[in-house]
Amino acid sequence: MTSNSETMESYEIISDGIVSKIDLIRVPNKFIPEYRANIPIIDEGMRAILTEVRTELIREYPQKIQMLSETSGPQLKIEFLDLVQSKLRSLVPGLADETYIELSATLLHEMFGIGVLEILDSDPNLEEVVVNDSKSNVMVYHRKYGWLESNIRIESENKIEGFAEQIGRKVGRQITTLSPLLDAQLANGDRVNATLYPISKHGNTLDIRKFRAEPWTIIDFLLSKTVSPELVAFVWQAMQYELSMIVTGGTASGKTSLLNVFLPFIPPSQRIITIEDTSELVLPSFMQWVPLITRQPNSEGKGEVTMLDLLVNSLRMRPDRLVVGEIRKKDDAQTLFEALMTGHSVYATLHAETAQQVIKRLLSEPINLPDIEVSNLDLVLTAFRQRRTGVRRVLELAEVTEHYVAGKVELKTNNLFEWKPRDDTIERTINVSQKLETKLELYSGFTHDEIKSDIIEKQKVLGWMVDKRLKTTNEIGLAASLYYAKKEELLNLVESNGDSSKLETI
Repeated sequence: MTSNSETMESYEIISDGIVSKIDLIRVPNKFIPEYRANIPIIDEGMRAILTEVRTELIREYPQKIQMLSETSGPQLKIEFLDLVQSKLRSLVPGLADETYIELSATLLHEMFGIGVLEILDSDPNLEEVVVNDSKSNVMVYHRKYGWLESNIRIESENKIEGFAEQIGRKVGRQITTLSPLLDAQLANGDRVNATLYPISKHGNTLDIRKFRAEPWTIIDFLLSKTVSPELVAFVWQAMQYELSMIVTGGTASGKTSLLNVFLPFIPPSQRIITIEDTSELVLPSFMQWVPLITRQPNSEGKGEVTMLDLLVNSLRMRPDRLVVGEIRKKDDAQTLFEALMTGHSVYATLHAETAQQVIKRLLSEPINLPDIEVSNLDLVLTAFRQRRTGVRRVLELAEVTEHYVAGKVELKTNNLFEWKPRDDTIERTINVSQKLETKLELYSGFTHDEIKSDIIEKQKVLGWMVDKRLKTTNEIGLAASLYYAKKEELLNLVESNGDSSKLETI
């Protein structure tokens, strides 16, 4: 490290027993800070011993080795690590216990995983691990510091291709020169995309988007100022009375996470069907939730299950709420909005930068929905990520309104909440609701003043939830469910500032 370098942060991570110290360093005259992983170095002699152990294991335990190459079962991994350590102790006695652990984990990663990338994948502070080619260092996206350049480089294009093939085997897919693209989800929830040369001109690529072990909650978002208490209470009220919503935003703005944190506010008496390409949504365990996942065709082009297939089928499953991970195609949008028109409450994400762009996308090619269908959408919630700082905020919450212009219906959006970047606050606008309040009055039976009081009441509950630091989706879902089933008891607990553990006894 140069004398003018600045260490921004240091911490340790553990990957199957391998302990690695991580230093995040800002270096003068470099545009991107460095991510330095201090990984144990294995000399050539020990490499030769690991190769010998590998050969013996393949000969003695072929079935177990085959199973490990196709799955990532934790028990299988433990058994493998024990076998490797036992052989190492007999071949090289007298080493420290931590050395045996590190060596066995290294062999595990190289035989059945993605090598040294497994260590980066174990860092909970990273959102993404990216291999652009074998000529450049691995890049990582840190939750706090954004893009960083690691000190790790994959030594060859063949090695990157081998990692991609290993991932493909675990999900029953192949990646070859004839089929050079791979998009997969691992057992731990991570999403992996791989491309092979010459489709990727500079070399083979690997992109691992890490799945957060503990899903974000509305409390996390309130504490980070991604949302405001009044906005959350407003959306909670809308969801309680079955109004529909699309969450939009740019790439990596947090659309799916934002949608997910609101789903525990759905009344637990209702049946929820979720449809996704990759499993990201997480609901409270006690809710009546049926998660459906699309499936890509196999190497013979058979067995595909599309989002449209699942959407059509879900309408035969008597859903009260229908949640779609992302609207991408015309047929998906048409089916979803037909469900909306027939009385289902729907929630989805759509790639667009603003609420008004959502309306334009839905009305224009290639989606091209009729105005009458889009007009049934109630709310658009826009997620925003400031690329310079990585800060995520709700940019706006808008209702979809109808206006008659020259005898024709024109759809517009009316912003009810907006983010003020100078003050970093999310505030209610001066705009009067042109649609939502009328619907709420109809569905809830509330007057204008009662609607306002209901939002204030919900804000009090949210404030108590933040104060008590409710951590899990289950805890937040339980509090919301008690609000519906035993409101008086819950409000008494909130007013008395009672402990959150008492939620279980209400």
